[in-house]
Amino acid sequence: MIDAMTSKPIQVTDEWERGAEIWLPFSQLEQVKTLLDEIQASYWVDEEVISFDGKPEVAIINLGRRNDMKQIQRLLDSTP
Repeated sequence: MIDAMTSKPIQVTDEWERGAEIWLPFSQLEQVKTLLDEIQASYWVDEEVISFDGKPEVAIINLGRRNDMKQIQRLLDSTP
């Protein structure tokens, strides 16, 4: 799946102590949530969205550590 703001692939990042995250445009949040629900992934979405320098809002999906991050990344990579 391509990030609508950056035109780069959406990535699962595992750089934080609390677990993996997906940062994505708010406009794509529902689509990614649907994909995660289809594979019964465990996740939660931050309550607030972030906007940098007046750009469109970014949402953060927290994946924790119980998911197969490679499976989630493959799912994102295979979705147009």
